[in-house]
Amino acid sequence: MSFSPVLGSAFNRTKLRDPAHPCTFSGMCSMCTADCVGTCEIGLSAVRGADAVYPTTTGDNQVASEKTYPVDYSHFNINGRVFGAVGAEADSDKATIHDVNLETVIGTINPVKLKLPVVLPALIKLNWQDYFGGAAMAGVLTVIGEGAVTKDPTLRLENGKVVHCPKLGEFLDAFRKYYRGYGQIILQVNVDDDRIGVPEYAIKECGAEAIEFKFGQSAKGTQPVNRLATLEAALKAQEQGLLVIPDPSDPKVVERYNAGFGENFRSYGRLPMWDENYLVPRINELRAMGLKNVYFKMAGYDPADLEHVLRIASEAQVDLVMFDGAGGGSGYSPCKMMNEWCLPTVAMESYLTEIMTRLEKEDVKLPHIAITGGFTMEDQVYKALALGAPYVKAVGLCRSSMAAAMSAKKVGELLEAGNLPAELQRFGATKDELFPDLRELRELYGNEANDFSTGAIGVYSYLNRIAFGLKHFAALNRKFDVKYIEKNDIFPLTRDAKDIFDGKWMK
Repeated sequence: MSFSPVLGSAFNRTKLRDPAHPCTFSGMCSMCTADCVGTCEIGLSAVRGADAVYPTTTGDNQVASEKTYPVDYSHFNINGRVFGAVGAEADSDKATIHDVNLETVIGTINPVKLKLPVVLPALIKLNWQDYFGGAAMAGVLTVIGEGAVTKDPTLRLENGKVVHCPKLGEFLDAFRKYYRGYGQIILQVNVDDDRIGVPEYAIKECGAEAIEFKFGQSAKGTQPVNRLATLEAALKAQEQGLLVIPDPSDPKVVERYNAGFGENFRSYGRLPMWDENYLVPRINELRAMGLKNVYFKMAGYDPADLEHVLRIASEAQVDLVMFDGAGGGSGYSPCKMMNEWCLPTVAMESYLTEIMTRLEKEDVKLPHIAITGGFTMEDQVYKALALGAPYVKAVGLCRSSMAAAMSAKKVGELLEAGNLPAELQRFGATKDELFPDLRELRELYGNEANDFSTGAIGVYSYLNRIAFGLKHFAALNRKFDVKYIEKNDIFPLTRDAKDIFDGKWMK
């Protein structure tokens, strides 16, 4: 069998002409006919060429891997216990599901409190206002995605450095206006951001307190490449500090372009060549400017690189390293990279626990770590916390949280238009009836919560569901504080899962 999908994808709206008869090894139809207009990935590539490496339907969509991985968190079940209580008095009135404490603290120099062990990873598209706002309401970490300054049409650079980008303040304020003492909003920077002084501008001009240095993500291990449709767009990208090939400022290139010849203009995100020799002094420099917290974003690269990043994080006193495993998604990543690269999340987590155990024996000061890559529901979050115990302190919920922000926003629009679907009408016809967690938000914010966007309420409610479900699984194992979750709270169901559990899957 093949674990890879056939040559059709939702994110390119491609399909096999004869899906009932695929050649699973190649992904093509078993019979290719002369009169086919090319409905599959090959046909799309025949028309769009190099553009087909990336999804052609990005816009208002989020896309993700379609590959069937041979092992994942569904290959584990959650354990249960019936005697005693850890973290609470063994009293039926005092050790209830309600009494499970999900609060945790991450960080080194400046600790950050979380209401529950969740991160909303990097994103800067679609309904970012509610994504960040809902994170603040729920009291969790959230991250503004790389290249955020390029979203501001008024962005201005002088001598190659950012001097004007008011949009960045708007991104930060989307979280800060709901901040209630838990969680934090973090600005992610890539190599290009760092080169043009985004961290300095964010700290000094926008009051940013946290920066995440991005090494890569599960869907995009390289940096993005964008085709620039016009010479004007290519020049603008170059002015913003991006690497553009061919050089749109070269008169010979311009002459060939205007005559209809030459390579398409594309901006190429620079690959990170960071190491400890650069990052440690760079982080110290930013801390001296007022930066409070530092994060790393890492994907499921070679295990040697996973360890190297952890050692740099230790030396630089990084607060948390987010590791992103295969199976995740993005708004704009190479199609085949989403499906065919990176350690699967569960395998990556197994590697990480082995590495962390070894580093701990060396008396290395360990950073906190978080895991993301395809998580959506509380059972998966609990399994990830258990498999990575005691090192994994949080789990990332990105695409699912954005889905909550988008769907709840749509529900609000339908409610206002008096056009609720029948499936939702069974819950009521008012904002209070549809969103029962609005009562909790009023308790936290007063009556101003009545005016909160339904999208932000949706993120809060979705994470409230995650929290409530986590409490059930924790109580099931008689663990009344998230810090007591341990590896033996789960058990493998398959031989591959047993090897993952024992750290032998890749040996």
